[in-house]
Amino acid sequence: MMPRPVASDEIRIEIELRWRDLDTLGHLNQAVYHELLEEGRAALFKRLGVIETDFFFVLARVELDYRHEVRRDDSPVAVVLRVPSVGRSSVVVAHEIVLPDGTVAAEGRSVLVAWDREQRRSRPLEESERVRLGADLAQEVDERPGGGRE
Repeated sequence: MMPRPVASDEIRIEIELRWRDLDTLGHLNQAVYHELLEEGRAALFKRLGVIETDFFFVLARVELDYRHEVRRDDSPVAVVLRVPSVGRSSVVVAHEIVLPDGTVAAEGRSVLVAWDREQRRSRPLEESERVRLGADLAQEVDERPGGGRE
Protein backbone atom coordinates (compact mmCIF):
# COMPACT_ATOMS: atom_id res chain seq x y z
CA MET A 1 0.00 0.00 0.00
CA MET A 2 1.34 3.43 -0.99
CA PRO A 3 1.48 6.10 1.72
CA ARG A 4 -0.88 9.09 1.54
CA PRO A 5 0.71 11.80 -0.62
CA VAL A 6 1.68 15.09 0.99
CA ALA A 7 1.29 16.80 -2.38
CA SER A 8 -2.29 17.22 -3.49
CA ASP A 9 -1.21 16.54 -7.04
CA GLU A 10 -1.06 13.11 -8.56
CA ILE A 11 0.11 12.93 -12.13
CA ARG A 12 -1.11 10.34 -14.57
CA ILE A 13 0.29 10.32 -18.09
CA GLU A 14 -0.28 7.85 -20.88
CA ILE A 15 2.65 6.63 -22.93
CA GLU A 16 2.45 4.66 -26.15
CA LEU A 17 4.78 1.67 -26.27
CA ARG A 18 7.08 1.26 -29.26
CA TRP A 19 8.14 -1.97 -30.92
CA ARG A 20 11.71 -1.30 -29.84
CA ASP A 21 10.54 -1.31 -26.19
CA LEU A 22 9.92 -5.06 -26.34
CA ASP A 23 12.42 -7.84 -25.74
CA THR A 24 12.67 -11.17 -27.53
CA LEU A 25 9.92 -12.61 -25.32
CA GLY A 26 7.51 -9.99 -26.62
CA HIS A 27 7.13 -8.08 -23.37
CA LEU A 28 8.38 -4.73 -22.15
CA ASN A 29 12.13 -4.75 -21.61
CA GLN A 30 13.05 -4.12 -17.98
CA ALA A 31 15.15 -1.06 -18.85
CA VAL A 32 12.16 0.63 -20.51
CA TYR A 33 10.26 0.70 -17.21
CA HIS A 34 12.87 3.17 -15.94
CA GLU A 35 12.48 5.33 -19.05
CA LEU A 36 8.72 5.45 -18.45
CA LEU A 37 9.30 6.49 -14.83
CA GLU A 38 11.68 9.23 -15.96
CA GLU A 39 8.96 10.62 -18.26
CA GLY A 40 6.55 10.50 -15.35
CA ARG A 41 8.93 12.32 -12.99
CA ALA A 42 9.39 15.12 -15.53
CA ALA A 43 5.60 15.47 -15.89
CA LEU A 44 5.12 15.44 -12.11
CA PHE A 45 7.73 18.13 -11.50
CA LYS A 46 6.31 20.23 -14.32
CA ARG A 47 2.82 19.99 -12.77
CA LEU A 48 4.19 20.89 -9.32
CA GLY A 49 6.00 23.90 -10.78
CA VAL A 50 9.46 22.65 -9.87
CA ILE A 51 10.75 22.21 -13.43
CA GLU A 52 10.70 26.00 -13.97
CA THR A 53 13.06 26.54 -11.03
CA ASP A 54 16.70 25.61 -10.57
CA PHE A 55 15.73 22.40 -8.77
CA PHE A 56 18.44 19.92 -9.67
CA PHE A 57 18.42 16.46 -8.20
CA VAL A 58 20.14 13.11 -8.40
CA LEU A 59 18.28 9.84 -8.42
CA ALA A 60 19.55 8.12 -5.28
CA ARG A 61 17.28 5.06 -5.18
CA VAL A 62 14.73 3.28 -7.32
CA GLU A 63 12.50 0.48 -6.06
CA LEU A 64 10.49 -1.29 -8.73
CA ASP A 65 8.41 -4.40 -8.21
CA TYR A 66 7.20 -6.08 -11.38
CA ARG A 67 3.63 -7.32 -10.88
CA HIS A 68 2.31 -8.19 -14.34
CA GLU A 69 3.66 -8.69 -17.85
CA VAL A 70 3.37 -5.73 -20.26
CA ARG A 71 2.96 -6.57 -23.95
CA ARG A 72 2.67 -4.34 -27.04
CA ASP A 73 -1.11 -4.80 -27.05
CA ASP A 74 -1.22 -3.17 -23.59
CA SER A 75 -0.35 0.21 -25.10
CA PRO A 76 -0.79 2.90 -23.97
CA VAL A 77 0.30 2.37 -20.39
CA ALA A 78 -0.31 4.94 -17.67
CA VAL A 79 2.46 6.17 -15.43
CA VAL A 80 1.04 7.38 -12.12
CA LEU A 81 3.19 9.34 -9.68
CA ARG A 82 2.73 11.19 -6.40
CA VAL A 83 4.90 12.63 -3.65
CA PRO A 84 4.29 10.75 -0.37
CA SER A 85 7.03 12.53 1.59
CA VAL A 86 9.52 15.36 1.51
CA GLY A 87 12.60 15.28 3.72
CA ARG A 88 15.33 17.77 4.54
CA SER A 89 17.13 17.21 1.25
CA SER A 90 15.16 14.42 -0.43
CA VAL A 91 11.84 13.77 -2.10
CA VAL A 92 10.16 10.37 -2.28
CA VAL A 93 8.16 9.75 -5.45
CA ALA A 94 5.75 6.80 -5.46
CA HIS A 95 5.17 5.38 -8.91
CA GLU A 96 3.01 2.84 -10.74
CA ILE A 97 2.82 1.62 -14.30
CA VAL A 98 -0.78 0.73 -15.02
CA LEU A 99 -2.31 -1.18 -17.93
CA PRO A 100 -5.42 0.12 -19.73
CA ASP A 101 -7.62 -2.33 -17.79
CA GLY A 102 -6.37 -0.92 -14.45
CA THR A 103 -3.92 -3.74 -13.69
CA VAL A 104 -0.81 -2.46 -11.90
CA ALA A 105 2.09 -3.86 -13.90
CA ALA A 106 4.83 -2.37 -11.74
CA GLU A 107 5.03 -0.24 -8.61
CA GLY A 108 7.57 1.19 -6.27
CA ARG A 109 9.22 4.42 -5.32
CA SER A 110 12.20 6.61 -6.06
CA VAL A 111 14.25 8.83 -3.79
CA LEU A 112 15.51 12.04 -5.35
CA VAL A 113 18.11 14.16 -3.55
CA ALA A 114 18.44 17.92 -4.09
CA TRP A 115 21.79 18.62 -5.71
CA ASP A 116 24.12 21.60 -5.56
CA ARG A 117 25.65 21.76 -9.03
CA GLU A 118 28.61 23.91 -7.97
CA GLN A 119 29.52 22.04 -4.77
CA ARG A 120 28.77 18.65 -6.39
CA ARG A 121 26.91 17.36 -3.33
CA SER A 122 23.48 17.15 -1.77
CA ARG A 123 21.90 20.25 -0.32
CA PRO A 124 18.88 21.04 1.86
CA LEU A 125 15.64 21.79 0.03
CA GLU A 126 14.73 25.47 0.01
CA GLU A 127 11.45 26.45 1.62
CA SER A 128 10.02 27.46 -1.78
CA GLU A 129 10.86 24.00 -3.14
CA ARG A 130 9.26 22.33 -0.14
CA VAL A 131 6.08 24.36 -0.68
CA ARG A 132 5.96 23.44 -4.39
CA LEU A 133 6.49 19.77 -3.56
CA GLY A 134 3.62 19.93 -1.09
CA ALA A 135 5.67 19.51 2.10
CA ASP A 136 3.71 19.76 5.31
CA LEU A 137 5.85 20.19 8.41
CA ALA A 138 3.75 17.55 10.14
CA GLN A 139 4.66 15.12 7.36
CA GLU A 140 8.39 15.90 7.31
CA VAL A 141 10.61 12.84 7.11
CA ASP A 142 13.42 12.30 9.58
CA GLU A 143 16.37 11.45 7.32
CA ARG A 144 18.53 9.82 9.99
CA PRO A 145 19.07 6.09 9.45
CA GLY A 146 15.90 4.32 10.50
CA GLY A 147 14.16 7.58 11.41
CA GLY A 148 10.76 8.25 9.90
CA ARG A 149 11.19 6.09 6.81
CA GLU A 150 9.10 3.05 5.99
